[in-house]
Amino acid sequence: MTELNKGQKLVKMLEIMSRRGGVRASELMDRFDLDARTFRRYLADLREIDVPVEQLGKGDDRLVHVDSRWRRTGVMLTLAEVLSLHFGRTLFNFLEGTSFASDLDGAIERLEPAISQAHQDLARQLDSKFLAISEHRKSYQGAHSEVIDEVVSALVYSQPLKATYRKLSGAEGLYTLHPYTLVTFRQGLYLLAHDAGAEVVKTFALERFTEVDRLRGKSFEVPAGWMPQAQLANAFGIISGPPADVVLAFAPGAAPYVRERIWHPSQVFRTLPDGRLELRMKVAVTVEVETWVRGFGEDCEVLGPPRLVASMAASLERAAAQYRSTP
Repeated sequence: MTELNKGQKLVKMLEIMSRRGGVRASELMDRFDLDARTFRRYLADLREIDVPVEQLGKGDDRLVHVDSRWRRTGVMLTLAEVLSLHFGRTLFNFLEGTSFASDLDGAIERLEPAISQAHQDLARQLDSKFLAISEHRKSYQGAHSEVIDEVVSALVYSQPLKATYRKLSGAEGLYTLHPYTLVTFRQGLYLLAHDAGAEVVKTFALERFTEVDRLRGKSFEVPAGWMPQAQLANAFGIISGPPADVVLAFAPGAAPYVRERIWHPSQVFRTLPDGRLELRMKVAVTVEVETWVRGFGEDCEVLGPPRLVASMAASLERAAAQYRSTP
């Protein structure tokens, strides 16, 4: 190797000793052409500048390494980064009781020494200064935590799953699944997986799995070019399907609220001659669309497609019938 001076050797040695597991003393002495006495002096020089050099064992075979905590002392988080960590953690409160939550808490805890002393007092006040209000969340505590762990492991190692899944109707079915992508949506977890029996990619809500077994001796390949965004391109939320031209008209009172949000990438607005706001989207007509439209009540009229018009008319008629006998 190129002849190095003492300072260069110390820098290189420090880099090698900082690696996970450390390095044997004999390897360092051979690599940098040091005798035992000179090597000891180099280590003493590092300790004099507060580098926590540690040794395990005896003789030339002893392991030499730098305390892992020292490697993080050069990392400092800005106040904006501390805020981002705080908000990121609160957005995943629905995962309480799962390994996801504990791993995230552990990662943030290890980063605490990187918060400057000036910001540590401020960091303790974040819960009162900044608040993230979550939607109505799903619960993944208890048995669901084991399901999540099994699904995540199958995702990482591309292993099939033998799963029992309970639909909203209560009917259960046995599936062989190839898990492609885990998705978070409205405080819930969903799995995009290839159903080997039906030979199609479906969406599964994790809390509806009653039993999941990972087939450890087998594996599968995710199709080349798989993009979960493309799978959900026509979805209004998490449920995909054939797209249709959905046309809605909103009363002037609801128009500002509707216009200020992005409901779907395909949305197009225009003002109708009667002053109402027209919203056009190319999305799958699913229960998610119908539930959303019903939420606007009389402020929203469905103009198309005809099957959505008929479905909403029947749904609202049934709802109105429940109140006809009310005084």
